[in-house]
Amino acid sequence: MSKDQGQTNHAIDAYADGAWTLPGERVRLATETPLPLDCGTTLKDVDIAYQSWGELNAEKSNVILVCHALTGDHFVAGKHPITGKPGWWEAVVGPGKVIDTDRYFVICSNILGGCMGSTGLQSVNPETGEHWGRDFPVITIGDMVRAQKLLIDHLGIEKLFAVVGGSMGGMQVLEWACQFPDHVFAAVPIATAARHSAQNIAFHEVGRQAIMADPDWCKGNYLAEDKKPHRGLAVARMAAHITYLSEAALTRKFGRNLQDRDQVTYGFDADFQVESYLRYQGSSFVDRFDANSYLFITRAMDYFDLAERFDGQLSKAFKDTPVRFLVMSFTSDWLYPTHESREIVHALNAGAANVSFVEIKSDKGHDAFLLDEPDFHQVFEGFLNGCAEHRGLKGAKS
Repeated sequence: MSKDQGQTNHAIDAYADGAWTLPGERVRLATETPLPLDCGTTLKDVDIAYQSWGELNAEKSNVILVCHALTGDHFVAGKHPITGKPGWWEAVVGPGKVIDTDRYFVICSNILGGCMGSTGLQSVNPETGEHWGRDFPVITIGDMVRAQKLLIDHLGIEKLFAVVGGSMGGMQVLEWACQFPDHVFAAVPIATAARHSAQNIAFHEVGRQAIMADPDWCKGNYLAEDKKPHRGLAVARMAAHITYLSEAALTRKFGRNLQDRDQVTYGFDADFQVESYLRYQGSSFVDRFDANSYLFITRAMDYFDLAERFDGQLSKAFKDTPVRFLVMSFTSDWLYPTHESREIVHALNAGAANVSFVEIKSDKGHDAFLLDEPDFHQVFEGFLNGCAEHRGLKGAKS
């Protein structure tokens, strides 16, 4: 595979009907044996869109799988084809960076149920010839990971050097380590949890209700009606975005500063800068995301509970695991606070796992893992370097 793979290959259809095209690759899997889903049904002919960076070594031992978060996608690095902005982990992935693409072969796929090329709500149901919409089967984090495993198998990769990701990406990392421990050497779950808290479920429900209350949602059939619930999706994004930040970050960036005016208007325009910022976040989000996908992906996160399938004992999920772990959290993250990372660490210790844990001091909130945080980058890179040296990976830094 070439070094520029994922940036110069053929375009893929973002949606199955060819609404627009995006760079990267897309492969159709589960063509003979359907993909089993946790809800009890199966999916056949599953499309997975992905990108890759770096070069695969002869042993296929230098592969890092990056798992994206709820509102992310497989455009990790480089210019995003829709927003025109840098990839969501540009600070971490690239030549000479924490995840060094001069050394590692990096893969990121759009999740099952996503809206950037992988089979999801906007894909066409082969049985009806219509968009899946709300008829799409309810998916889980486990389903997403099994779809990723199909891709990794398709690429002929027997064992991943590392699986890494933050937030919902971290949930996928934990799921990989639980489902396929013999196919993962190292795992880095960041700013995440082994199950969704009641608070997080509550925030997701607010977002879902905002979408479903939009009259243009049309009970989920908005594509057939040639409509899109932009207003509801924008409000859902606004509410969620608040949880990604911290009070300190909001105060430092906006305070009570007014937006393009000297005094309040005594009305409901965006008087304050923070209001204008949230409205921008909402309006820009609807240009790149699908409302039904948002409903189904947030539901998958809500259903995530690793301990539940092991009689409530999280340690059983990692008993005698061969995977090396680095668990990281941030001091100001109130969406996935540090105590939830500690629960993961305690379970790993009880399961006799090789685990390191670091709480990074930051006032940037949950989104700190996406930003320029030198301590976070240093710890992350040091762990990967140590694993590479232990694995005997050529080109490993000392």
